[in-house]
Amino acid sequence: MDINIINSIPELNRIRQQYYKKLTIRLKDTTIDKEINKYHILVCSGTGCTSSNSQKILRKLEHEIKKHKLQDKVKVFKTGCFGFCKLGPIIVVHPDRTFYCHVKEEDVDDILEEHIKNNKVVEHLLYKSPSTDRIQEKIDDLDFFNHQQRIALRNCGIIDPENIYEYIAMNGYESIANILDNKTEPTNIIEQVKQSGLRGRGGGGFPTGKKWEFARAYENDKKYIVCNADEGDPGAFMDRSILEGDPHSIIEAMLIAGYCIGADQGFIYVRAEYPIAVDRLSIALEQAKKAGLLGDNILGTDFNFDLDIRLGAGAFVCGEETALISSIMGLRGEPRPRPPFPAEVGLWENPTLINNVETYANIPIILLKGADWYSSIGTEDSKGTKVFALAGQINNTGLIEVPMGTTLRTIIYDIGGGIPGGKKFKAVQTGGPSGGCIPESHLDTKIDFKSLTDIGSMMGSGGMIVMDESDCMVDIARFYLEFATDESCGKCVPCRIGTKRLLEILERITQGKGSIEDIDILKDLSVNIKNSSLCGLGQTAPNPILSSLNYFEDEYMAHIKEKRCPSGVCNSLLRVVISDDKCIACGICAKVCPVDAITGERKKPPYHIHQDICIKCGACIPKCPVDAIYKR
Repeated sequence: MDINIINSIPELNRIRQQYYKKLTIRLKDTTIDKEINKYHILVCSGTGCTSSNSQKILRKLEHEIKKHKLQDKVKVFKTGCFGFCKLGPIIVVHPDRTFYCHVKEEDVDDILEEHIKNNKVVEHLLYKSPSTDRIQEKIDDLDFFNHQQRIALRNCGIIDPENIYEYIAMNGYESIANILDNKTEPTNIIEQVKQSGLRGRGGGGFPTGKKWEFARAYENDKKYIVCNADEGDPGAFMDRSILEGDPHSIIEAMLIAGYCIGADQGFIYVRAEYPIAVDRLSIALEQAKKAGLLGDNILGTDFNFDLDIRLGAGAFVCGEETALISSIMGLRGEPRPRPPFPAEVGLWENPTLINNVETYANIPIILLKGADWYSSIGTEDSKGTKVFALAGQINNTGLIEVPMGTTLRTIIYDIGGGIPGGKKFKAVQTGGPSGGCIPESHLDTKIDFKSLTDIGSMMGSGGMIVMDESDCMVDIARFYLEFATDESCGKCVPCRIGTKRLLEILERITQGKGSIEDIDILKDLSVNIKNSSLCGLGQTAPNPILSSLNYFEDEYMAHIKEKRCPSGVCNSLLRVVISDDKCIACGICAKVCPVDAITGERKKPPYHIHQDICIKCGACIPKCPVDAIYKR
């Protein structure tokens, strides 16, 4: 797209009014301009829907609209993630706000013929609630969205992330414009951020305003702003989705941060495994530079600030700020002792301010609506909202944003739709590999920094993995320890050696070779690792063990004393058996067994599995026509 230089604040406001008029068709509770006589079809173009071929649908829509000469009646736009990832590919048609899910290429003709030409919904593409069997036509009808409050995700699923003018129309770059126009004192801006109560959303929860204040206080000729987009938690995709759906909000927030601390250069450190996020961010940076919103004399003032991208190679430890700084400088990604903190000694020994993507995404809207507005949301200890990636054994997987103080029960049952298959909830892991496992007895816990810490978990960056009765908590702890061990940079002994020893003990227990003494060793070693590791990775790596031992010690004892896995997960403790009463001696199981462990004579039940040969692969279980084979 052609980008014009915006060299004054009045010019920015003129563009905002011009494009807002075009966007009213997509906005809830607004009067649609009568001059606009078009449908807007928004196609989710986040990673989840893209992997389900949403871009093929988008291209077919564009082709068919042109072929049938419908350009005056309908326009197609790509957007960021809508959040309801399980239902992708997702399409929303405005102004109706009709929500279509599981859309395929062949559905394009129905959408254009029925919805666009005849103004009728395509019923087979509408969402059907699994709990009520009720058809829900509008995006506003879905329970998944009704309990959410989108602040960091405010533009995702609404604007085209590759069009800077659409961001501007949604009050984009207005905060930095107001600051420059009014020549606002940086200390006043920092005070607003402090009063808002915003805390870092990357895991630590440090007050954002105080961090900005520290970075401003250090006198230096050169300072830097860094965005930490190195999102490495298993199952987490909050930062990725913001970058894919609203990259300009991060650019604007970093402009504001640069103005506040006196920096003229910033870096966005994003992992290379996020190709769509990197691409959208690159487009946004190019557009902002062409528009004169990055570089020298921004908006005709004497404020200069530029931004560049640095790609990470996927090391989990580079999410730690000092390791990230080393990586940006081209060094091995290893943490260093603190103090001094990056605000004093960071990139190339200069003061450096680091926040993560979600933290920055809140800044422009806080300055537009005010600190009091933001601090009115959430709890006394934790203000605002939090974005979570909801995954695991739950009906509605996806990306959500809820006010701090929302209970786990609300998230799992009202937003998440509960546990599939009629199974029983067992636990939820918050905070990724650094967090803890929370049992059913704490489902009414409010989501905030203090409450989660009090029950042995943490907020973390926002991963939330739900587990049901089929999950083994010992195996879950082993999985997270395996991840932490693999991702340890090896710089400090407690993390490098300690996590390895913890993993060896957990592996022994899951193999039925554990002893009662192992429980005490796990507890003592975990505490020592937490207290002596160099960085947050090692300090929090034992959390899954300590929390699962606290709430599910009976499962550990079953593995150790009874040599049994109650959930039927740990293969070394399982036997694949054939029920004598159910077996019909059809012989199918014997045919699919890869090691010939099953013997018997056709039509003369039962068949028998030789345990000394069986490798417990379970290939025979789904093949049995009468469900006579099971693990125990």
